[in-house]
Amino acid sequence: MKRPMLFAAVLLGLAACDPGPENAASPPADAPAPGAPGAPAATPSAPPLTATGPAAPLALSTAPDDQTAAAVVSLDQLTRQGQATVKLFGTAGGDPAMNGLYTHIAFYLSPAEGWAVYRIGDFLGYEVLSESPGRVDLKVEESVMDEATGRITSRERRLIIGWTPGAADAPPAAVTVAKAR
Repeated sequence: MKRPMLFAAVLLGLAACDPGPENAASPPADAPAPGAPGAPAATPSAPPLTATGPAAPLALSTAPDDQTAAAVVSLDQLTRQGQATVKLFGTAGGDPAMNGLYTHIAFYLSPAEGWAVYRIGDFLGYEVLSESPGRVDLKVEESVMDEATGRITSRERRLIIGWTPGAADAPPAAVTVAKAR
């Protein structure tokens, strides 16, 4: 019962952060008009589909794993890890105003065993800077609170996530994190 309530609370919190169209920021006055030289390219949109039969209702899933999967808000497949399947992912949780992206690295074991998952930290967001076998470099943004004043600020840090790949691309025995610049 706790997970559905937590999930609902996170969704409500995120919805409260949405400014809505009436409060959305206007483009800067000096921004080029769409289609003008220097303007960003418009994203092409396909025409809407037309139904060819009646719509069928979907059943509401009550599987606990679906609640966990729905909390995933960020996913990056690491592609330079040989035959090993490795990914970074972040799940929504905690206080969205003070970090709240639980960030993990996961190594695929097998269909029977699933994934070996290691928690990297709790951030506002992350960006993959580079990747090589047994290593991924990240830039993370996180909220920090000054205990004396109660003021919340944000900072960026760089981290190196490292591991020694197991034999025949098996998952690593250990994963490390190091501060970097």
